[in-house]
Amino acid sequence: MDDGAIGEYTTEVIGVIPKTARFRSMVDYQYQPDMNDPVAKLRVAMDNMDVDALLSYAIPEEKADYTVPVESSSRMAPNMDMELDPELTGIPISQYRAENRATVAVRSNLRLYPPPLFSRQTIPQAYNFRPNSASMISTSIDEETGEEKKRYINRMRWKGYGPASIMFSDAVVPDKPPQVVEEGRNLIDKAILKKLEDLFDQRPVWTRMSLLNQLAPNETREILNSKALLPLVCYVFQDGPWRDTLVRFCFDPRKDRSARFYQRLYFRNANHPIARPSVITRRQDRSAANTQIRAMEEGTEKDADRRRDYQSVPRYSIDQALNRRSHLFDGQSITKETAAFQLCDITDPMLKEMIDDPDDLREECDERDGWYSSHAFERIKTVLRHKFFSLLEGHPASDEECRALLLNNNGSAKTTIANRTHRPRAGKHNMAKGALRPEDAAAMRLRATLDRNAKTLQGLR
Repeated sequence: MDDGAIGEYTTEVIGVIPKTARFRSMVDYQYQPDMNDPVAKLRVAMDNMDVDALLSYAIPEEKADYTVPVESSSRMAPNMDMELDPELTGIPISQYRAENRATVAVRSNLRLYPPPLFSRQTIPQAYNFRPNSASMISTSIDEETGEEKKRYINRMRWKGYGPASIMFSDAVVPDKPPQVVEEGRNLIDKAILKKLEDLFDQRPVWTRMSLLNQLAPNETREILNSKALLPLVCYVFQDGPWRDTLVRFCFDPRKDRSARFYQRLYFRNANHPIARPSVITRRQDRSAANTQIRAMEEGTEKDADRRRDYQSVPRYSIDQALNRRSHLFDGQSITKETAAFQLCDITDPMLKEMIDDPDDLREECDERDGWYSSHAFERIKTVLRHKFFSLLEGHPASDEECRALLLNNNGSAKTTIANRTHRPRAGKHNMAKGALRPEDAAAMRLRATLDRNAKTLQGLR
């Protein structure tokens, strides 16, 4: 025997089992929640549309009462030994009963509702009765009672590596990355981090696309995979003229008038397809593009044949891998179907002259128009919108067209500016986006629908 006991052991047949059942998966348990629980009451109030109950609901205070004693009327066995015959335990009956009377029965009070399905795995894992290797004991001290508490936590839990973000109304800009990001500094590529720091020294504000266009494909891949590289060197604005841009730590564009060149303009394109290619398609196209890149970098005669097969690689993969000018706008060509540009990345002569004009600027930075006056910024958006969507339709717009458009829209633009009396809510507005008027947006959606229907008809022929 395992316990080393020495003696004579006998066995006897106590019955015959004529039929057995083998379950291939976990049993589908049913769970009855406590209907007096605040969450259960909230759900009932939502089902009955009980407005008074919904308004009076308050999140209960979290207590550490994870186990509570069982009432005497519903006293359950605290362990399985209470259901056994005392003779089978090898303990004298009097001692066994005394021990169980002294034991206080408890039940779980975690209030964790089980999921509809306990596990997606039908075959149990061979854990060999060992604890989870990723679990560790965390000790904390209750500040009120001074009691030491221990609980298991998962060391491998996911940690978010998002950059520090602020609103335009926040007075102070971040000067360092979040603590969870700083802890992962030793795990990232130091060479790429140094290159990012040098790029932000050259230019304090970037869009994600313009920044990645300065890097090699393998460096871009590492940045996208590591998640912690960008948060170590920059923060982001959630709204305002620099919305969704990457800004160097300690640099505040709201206090530097030259930061107007880094303001971002974005226009929605109703023609742009919302549906993305499948994961398998993107993976195959990315593999083909990487092969083409390696062939071009090698530059041997043998790889020249591969270079001639350029057209066999999907267009959007080649643009993503090879085109490093997708963040620029010259007014003559486009490399993408969505307009998201920083003013410093616009090289069109007419637009650049309007952007560089120092005569129509503000004394203080505005939440919607940045350092430009409302009139000047509306003119820039009008010309950029017209030139971009003209290129989408297949023809570049001339400067004469844009000047005529500015003359025609001068009155309506002033009316729009004069009607801006409300302050947009954070995250619920089109600040620095250049949203179209409702009638123009409706016309664009109609045109997009007609174009899609025409393409569908052509595909059926």
